[in-house]
Amino acid sequence: MIDIWIENLTKNFGNTVALDNVALHVTGGELFFLLGPSGCGKTTLLRTIAGFCAPDSGRIVFGKNDVTSIPTHRRRVGMVFQNYALWPHMTVFQNVAFGLENNGMSSESIRNSVHDILSKVQLDKCAQRKPNELSGGQQQRVALARALVIRPRCLLLDEPLSNLDAQLRNDMRCEIRNICKEHNLTTIYVTHDQKDALSIADKIAVMSGGKIDQIGTPVQLYKFPSTRFTAEFIGETNIIDGVIVQVGSGEAIVRTKIGNFRGVLGSGGKDPRPGKKVHLSMRPECLKLSGLPAIGNSIDGVIGNVTYFGEVAHYEFEKSGVILRISEINPSHFANVRHSRLYAHVSHEDVVILETH
Repeated sequence: MIDIWIENLTKNFGNTVALDNVALHVTGGELFFLLGPSGCGKTTLLRTIAGFCAPDSGRIVFGKNDVTSIPTHRRRVGMVFQNYALWPHMTVFQNVAFGLENNGMSSESIRNSVHDILSKVQLDKCAQRKPNELSGGQQQRVALARALVIRPRCLLLDEPLSNLDAQLRNDMRCEIRNICKEHNLTTIYVTHDQKDALSIADKIAVMSGGKIDQIGTPVQLYKFPSTRFTAEFIGETNIIDGVIVQVGSGEAIVRTKIGNFRGVLGSGGKDPRPGKKVHLSMRPECLKLSGLPAIGNSIDGVIGNVTYFGEVAHYEFEKSGVILRISEINPSHFANVRHSRLYAHVSHEDVVILETH
């Protein structure tokens, strides 16, 4: 278990800036996610940490050791790739043992280590099978076992669940977290899938355009995004433009086209002045429908399209040309509500005020 520091890392590919002065700290034993759309720099950052890619400037520090110029095989990192990268002609045992053989261990030590790690990932009965005889989830666990058997200082995962079906993804998320925590591993996990990140991460760095947009716990990023990009990338949200009317104590009143809203400031910086243009972020599930108005943050509108999924219904709620998306769990308003005039209410804690740039 080690702390990892990324200090002002920059990497260019020709005229393309892949990493733009990236800095972050991963605490020892933490399951840390790099989350963002394709091309945001997350895989380049992971490959740079692993040693496959040399930065143009900046430092990578494992514990007290600067590893920026140290080759991959001396960094003692375990790597799990998107396609697992298993040797098809080798058995499960041989695949897992490969890294230990390169380290010059005795045959008995290799055998004991491989059997031990295969037992921990519940593959001890599959040791003599070939990869093509395994399910996707089993191949994933072989890749994990191969990364863990060398007793790495940290574990790096590059989109490890992207090739699995939905149910298996759900199962493997929990399994990966359990394995990482059992081995007390500092883990950095790259994905574009919000559910992967929100469900098992200790902390997440949202990346955009080679930069860190925001770092926080899953709850912090979802409930209190600091930028419009993070608000829209992490889950669904309604974005409404407005102007600050009144500010105080981390909150503000914002005038919008559909009425005034009181909300919390999500910038983390100085309070914006009255008159400043801002965005409001309101999650669909935070808006509640009612036949009666509420006190504060309540607007009247007309229900448009309705999509019913059984456990949840999604509504389009229109007011003065603005359409809000509203999600209702265990829906009670579904029957015959289209074109009905209702009220939507949202608690001020669920209205996040974001600065425009």
